[in-house]
Amino acid sequence: MRFHISNNLYLKFFKKFNFNGLKSIFFISSLLYFCIYFFYNVDQISFDINLKKNGINLFLSFLFCTFSILLNAFAWKYIVKWFGKEFKTNNLVSIYVFTNILKYVPGGIWHFVERFNFLKKISNPQIAFYSILIEPYFMLSGSFILASLGVIFSPLYFFLILPLVFLNRKLIYPIIKRLESLKGKALNVLRLSNSKDQFEKSINIISFFPTTAFLLEIGFVVTKFIGFYICLNTFYTSSNPNIIFLLVIFSLSWSLGLLVPAAPSGFGVFEACLLFFVGKNIPQNIILVSVIYFRIISTSSDLFLSFPFLIRKLLKRN
Repeated sequence: MRFHISNNLYLKFFKKFNFNGLKSIFFISSLLYFCIYFFYNVDQISFDINLKKNGINLFLSFLFCTFSILLNAFAWKYIVKWFGKEFKTNNLVSIYVFTNILKYVPGGIWHFVERFNFLKKISNPQIAFYSILIEPYFMLSGSFILASLGVIFSPLYFFLILPLVFLNRKLIYPIIKRLESLKGKALNVLRLSNSKDQFEKSINIISFFPTTAFLLEIGFVVTKFIGFYICLNTFYTSSNPNIIFLLVIFSLSWSLGLLVPAAPSGFGVFEACLLFFVGKNIPQNIILVSVIYFRIISTSSDLFLSFPFLIRKLLKRN
């Protein structure tokens, strides 16, 4: 009886706990950490770059960041396919890529809304809703698997495989409902009521595990990391840092940026976490410049691929 009462108290506590407030605190703390880190090293920082010497490297970084977005778009297409809806054309890839620019619109959900409106016209509202809701979880699972390579440094990294355990036909619905409760206020704009009965009627999951979508999400994080690694090597020429160590902290930092979406693409959180985890393994001024250049390049690749969508929207208004 005591255990039952205690259990109910814990459940009530977690329901009342303000996770959004905690995320906001973490986001503000990350920005403060980044600003302090920047001003502490400002006298050692130089953003001058020899384009003749390093322009090719920066362009390669841009190409890998651009390619990562395409892999992410194909992953979403295969998530929709896993839910039982297949498309012969690459319309889903196109709409995913083009709507990426809406991440930067205040509110942070308008890229989801645009994808939902597109997909519900050619499938059903449940597939549209669940596929956009679960996609960040796929990204998180993929990045956590890469971060779990850190088990060679500490056994605690082994627990990062836990999100992958739930990524299957039997356990995916509880994950979806949890995501729905966490993002409920943000996604109320979609005005869609869902239940387990509707899920089972409208979703026909085709396999136990979404292998293709998951591998594509891993590819997305890896290519993003390669873009960052090229940036780092552009400025850090004295020695080659441990690539496994960098992949682990990059994946972990990117995951934390995804979990605290107070700004587009984890802006501020990703940078602060990466700077914190790197510590003194790489000179502070070098890693800071690399992170800033990588953010500029990564954002530019988003805008580059989304530019046709923006032009089309503006032409329609006129």
